[in-house]
Amino acid sequence: MVSTKCTRSVKKILLWLFAILILIQFIQPVRNHGAQVVLNDISNVIAVPDNIRGILKKACYDCHSEETVYPWYANIQPLNWFLNSHIQKGKSELNFSEFSMYSTRKQQNKLSAIENSFNDNSMPLSSYTIVHRGSVLSSEEKALLRNWIQSSKDSLIRKNF
Repeated sequence: MVSTKCTRSVKKILLWLFAILILIQFIQPVRNHGAQVVLNDISNVIAVPDNIRGILKKACYDCHSEETVYPWYANIQPLNWFLNSHIQKGKSELNFSEFSMYSTRKQQNKLSAIENSFNDNSMPLSSYTIVHRGSVLSSEEKALLRNWIQSSKDSLIRKNF
Protein backbone atom coordinates (compact mmCIF):
# COMPACT_ATOMS: atom_id res chain seq x y z
CA MET A 1 0.00 0.00 0.00
CA VAL A 2 2.78 2.42 0.88
CA SER A 3 4.70 1.60 -2.30
CA THR A 4 1.58 2.26 -4.41
CA LYS A 5 1.15 5.70 -2.84
CA CYS A 6 4.84 6.40 -3.35
CA THR A 7 4.66 5.30 -7.00
CA ARG A 8 1.63 7.53 -7.60
CA SER A 9 3.40 10.50 -6.00
CA VAL A 10 6.49 9.98 -8.11
CA LYS A 11 4.35 9.74 -11.25
CA LYS A 12 2.51 12.95 -10.37
CA ILE A 13 5.77 14.77 -9.71
CA LEU A 14 7.24 13.56 -13.00
CA LEU A 15 4.09 14.56 -14.86
CA TRP A 16 4.23 18.07 -13.36
CA LEU A 17 7.92 18.42 -14.17
CA PHE A 18 7.24 17.35 -17.74
CA ALA A 19 4.37 19.86 -18.03
CA ILE A 20 6.58 22.64 -16.67
CA LEU A 21 9.36 21.69 -19.09
CA ILE A 22 6.89 21.91 -21.99
CA LEU A 23 5.49 25.26 -20.80
CA ILE A 24 8.86 26.95 -20.39
CA GLN A 25 9.63 26.25 -24.05
CA PHE A 26 7.28 29.14 -24.87
CA ILE A 27 9.30 31.62 -22.79
CA GLN A 28 12.16 32.62 -25.06
CA PRO A 29 14.57 35.52 -24.42
CA VAL A 30 15.17 38.05 -27.19
CA ARG A 31 17.79 36.82 -29.64
CA ASN A 32 21.05 38.69 -30.14
CA HIS A 33 20.95 39.36 -33.90
CA GLY A 34 22.48 42.15 -35.90
CA ALA A 35 23.52 40.64 -39.21
CA GLN A 36 24.87 43.87 -40.63
CA VAL A 37 27.84 45.77 -39.25
CA VAL A 38 26.49 48.44 -36.96
CA LEU A 39 27.66 52.04 -36.85
CA ASN A 40 29.60 51.52 -33.64
CA ASP A 41 31.41 48.35 -34.76
CA ILE A 42 35.12 47.99 -34.05
CA SER A 43 35.85 48.08 -37.78
CA ASN A 44 34.71 51.72 -37.85
CA VAL A 45 37.47 52.64 -35.37
CA ILE A 46 40.28 50.21 -36.15
CA ALA A 47 41.26 48.49 -39.37
CA VAL A 48 40.17 44.85 -39.00
CA PRO A 49 41.62 42.72 -41.81
CA ASP A 50 39.51 39.79 -43.02
CA ASN A 51 41.77 37.19 -41.38
CA ILE A 52 41.49 38.93 -38.00
CA ARG A 53 37.73 39.37 -38.39
CA GLY A 54 37.49 35.64 -39.11
CA ILE A 55 39.39 34.78 -35.93
CA LEU A 56 37.26 37.15 -33.85
CA LYS A 57 34.04 35.80 -35.36
CA LYS A 58 34.89 32.18 -34.64
CA ALA A 59 36.21 32.71 -31.11
CA CYS A 60 34.60 35.89 -29.75
CA TYR A 61 31.61 37.29 -31.62
CA ASP A 62 28.97 34.85 -30.36
CA CYS A 63 29.24 36.36 -26.86
CA HIS A 64 30.92 39.71 -27.53
CA SER A 65 28.91 41.27 -30.36
CA GLU A 66 25.43 41.67 -31.80
CA GLU A 67 26.22 38.86 -34.26
CA THR A 68 25.53 35.70 -32.28
CA VAL A 69 25.16 32.50 -34.29
CA TYR A 70 22.89 30.31 -32.20
CA PRO A 71 23.39 26.52 -32.07
CA TRP A 72 20.41 24.17 -32.41
CA TYR A 73 20.13 23.64 -28.66
CA ALA A 74 19.48 27.35 -28.14
CA ASN A 75 15.85 26.55 -28.93
CA ILE A 76 15.54 24.43 -25.79
CA GLN A 77 14.79 25.91 -22.39
CA PRO A 78 16.44 26.24 -19.93
CA LEU A 79 19.58 25.98 -22.11
CA ASN A 80 18.60 29.14 -23.98
CA TRP A 81 18.38 31.09 -20.72
CA PHE A 82 21.86 29.85 -19.80
CA LEU A 83 23.24 30.90 -23.21
CA ASN A 84 21.49 34.24 -23.05
CA SER A 85 22.97 35.01 -19.64
CA HIS A 86 26.47 34.23 -20.97
CA ILE A 87 25.91 36.45 -24.00
CA GLN A 88 24.61 39.34 -21.89
CA LYS A 89 27.55 39.05 -19.49
CA GLY A 90 30.02 38.80 -22.37
CA LYS A 91 28.60 41.89 -24.06
CA SER A 92 28.72 43.83 -20.80
CA GLU A 93 32.46 43.12 -20.61
CA LEU A 94 33.26 43.73 -24.29
CA ASN A 95 31.00 44.38 -27.24
CA PHE A 96 32.71 44.57 -30.63
CA SER A 97 29.48 45.97 -32.08
CA GLU A 98 29.63 48.94 -29.68
CA PHE A 99 33.42 49.39 -29.64
CA SER A 100 33.43 52.93 -31.08
CA MET A 101 31.27 54.06 -28.16
CA TYR A 102 34.16 53.38 -25.77
CA SER A 103 36.64 56.15 -24.96
CA THR A 104 40.04 55.77 -26.61
CA ARG A 105 41.55 54.76 -23.30
CA LYS A 106 38.88 52.11 -22.78
CA GLN A 107 39.42 50.85 -26.34
CA GLN A 108 43.13 50.42 -25.62
CA ASN A 109 42.35 48.69 -22.31
CA LYS A 110 39.87 46.35 -24.03
CA LEU A 111 42.46 45.44 -26.66
CA SER A 112 44.96 44.65 -23.89
CA ALA A 113 42.33 42.61 -22.07
CA ILE A 114 41.63 40.63 -25.26
CA GLU A 115 45.32 39.80 -25.55
CA ASN A 116 45.59 38.85 -21.88
CA SER A 117 42.52 36.62 -22.08
CA PHE A 118 43.76 34.54 -24.99
CA ASN A 119 47.33 34.46 -23.61
CA ASP A 120 46.11 32.97 -20.32
CA ASN A 121 43.53 30.78 -22.11
CA SER A 122 40.63 32.24 -20.12
CA MET A 123 38.89 33.06 -23.40
CA PRO A 124 37.13 31.63 -25.17
CA LEU A 125 35.50 29.93 -22.19
CA SER A 126 36.12 26.20 -21.88
CA SER A 127 32.35 25.66 -21.67
CA TYR A 128 32.14 27.27 -25.13
CA THR A 129 35.10 25.45 -26.68
CA ILE A 130 33.78 22.04 -25.59
CA VAL A 131 30.87 22.47 -27.99
CA HIS A 132 32.59 24.80 -30.49
CA ARG A 133 35.90 23.00 -31.04
CA GLY A 134 36.77 25.31 -33.94
CA SER A 135 36.87 28.31 -31.62
CA VAL A 136 40.08 27.19 -29.92
CA LEU A 137 42.84 29.55 -31.04
CA SER A 138 46.01 28.13 -32.56
CA SER A 139 49.40 29.62 -31.72
CA GLU A 140 49.49 31.14 -35.22
CA GLU A 141 46.12 32.82 -34.68
CA LYS A 142 47.27 34.14 -31.32
CA ALA A 143 50.39 35.60 -32.96
CA LEU A 144 48.26 37.27 -35.65
CA LEU A 145 45.96 38.70 -32.97
CA ARG A 146 48.93 39.93 -30.90
CA ASN A 147 50.39 41.79 -33.89
CA TRP A 148 46.99 43.23 -34.84
CA ILE A 149 46.30 44.34 -31.26
CA GLN A 150 49.67 46.07 -30.99
CA SER A 151 49.28 47.90 -34.29
CA SER A 152 45.68 48.81 -33.36
CA LYS A 153 46.76 50.26 -30.02
CA ASP A 154 49.49 52.23 -31.83
CA SER A 155 46.96 53.57 -34.34
CA LEU A 156 44.66 54.68 -31.51
CA ILE A 157 47.55 56.57 -29.92
CA ARG A 158 48.39 58.27 -33.25
CA LYS A 159 44.74 59.29 -33.73
CA ASN A 160 44.81 61.16 -30.44
CA PHE A 161 47.91 63.20 -31.21
